[in-house]
Amino acid sequence: MADNTAPFAISCGDPAGIGPEIIGKSWIARKEKCLHPFFAVGDISSFAGIFDGPVIKIHSPNQAADAFSEGLPVLHVQDSGPLTLGSPSMEGAGCALQALELSCGLARSGSAGAVVTGPVSKEQLYKVGFTHDGQTEFISERCGVARRNAVMLLAGPSLRVIPMTIHMPMHEVPKHITRNLVISRGRAAHRGMTRNFGIKEPRLAIAGLNPHAGENGHMGREELDIMIPALEELRNEGINISNPLPADTMFHKSARSQYDVALCPYHDQALIPLKTIHFYDGVNMTLGLPIVRTSPDHGTAFNIAGQNIANPDSMIAAIQMAKTAVDHRKVFDA
Repeated sequence: MADNTAPFAISCGDPAGIGPEIIGKSWIARKEKCLHPFFAVGDISSFAGIFDGPVIKIHSPNQAADAFSEGLPVLHVQDSGPLTLGSPSMEGAGCALQALELSCGLARSGSAGAVVTGPVSKEQLYKVGFTHDGQTEFISERCGVARRNAVMLLAGPSLRVIPMTIHMPMHEVPKHITRNLVISRGRAAHRGMTRNFGIKEPRLAIAGLNPHAGENGHMGREELDIMIPALEELRNEGINISNPLPADTMFHKSARSQYDVALCPYHDQALIPLKTIHFYDGVNMTLGLPIVRTSPDHGTAFNIAGQNIANPDSMIAAIQMAKTAVDHRKVFDA
C-alpha cells in the first residue's frame, strides 16, 4: 500500500547552531536509515559551508516529496543576516522563531505529516519576543492545547520517561506533586503509549519522590498520602501502573524490561537515566497534541557548530519516531 503521509517539516532551529548540520547529515543517511521524506524550514544560506550535498529551494511543501531524492528540500523563511557559526544573533533567533511558527502551522494544516523541531537557544529567542518556557509550550498553544495537557516524553530504544514536573527549582517540586498531576500524567502516558507506539496494554512505572520511595513514610509521606491514592484511581480506570518505586533501582537493564514508560516526579530523575543510556539517540516527543511533534534531545551546541563533528543520530531518531507515531495514529484515530 502506498504511503500517502505528507513529508515532515523540520524547523532548522538557531542557524548558528548545529541544526542545519544534523539535518543535512540526516538527508545523507536517508536511504540507510529508511527515513520518511522531509524538508527543512529556515534560512537556506545556513546550509552553506556545513553541508556539501545538494540543496533544493522549494516554495511549497508539496514540492518536497519530488525533490527529496535529488537533494535536501529547504523552504526558505527569511535571511538571517551575516552568519557566524557558533555565534548566535538576533536575526538568527528571529529566523528560528519564524521557522518554528511556520512548521507548526504546516503540520496543523496537514501540509506536513509531522513537525520535527531543531535545537533553539531560548536565551536568544527571549530577545526577539518569545514568551514561552520552550518550544513545547509554544507548539501546544498554537495547537490550542492547554499546557497541562501537553506532556513531555523522552525516549530511546530501551527507555521512555516522562518528567512529571519540568523546569523548576527542587524546593518547588513537592508542592507540585498533587493527586491531579499524578492522575493526568498517568492518563497521558497510557494513551500516548497506545496512540503513538501501538502498545495495546501499556505497563507504566512511577518513581517515588523521596529516597527509597519514602520507606513507608519514614523518609517522606508524598508517596503514601498523594501518589498511592492517585495510582489506585488510575487502576480503577484500567491503567496498569506500579506503586512508587525507588528511583535508584528502576533503570538498570532488567528493571527497564518490566515497563513501557516511567513517570518521574522531577526533571533530573527522568533525564539523567535517559541521557546516560541514550545520549546520542534520545528523542523528545510531545504527547497530547493533535499533531506529531518530535525533537532531538540536545541543544544548539554552539561550541562545535561548523566543525563537522555534530552527531546526527538524535535527529535521525526523531524523524524515525515521528514516522512511528504517524503510522500508529492512523490506526488509533481511525
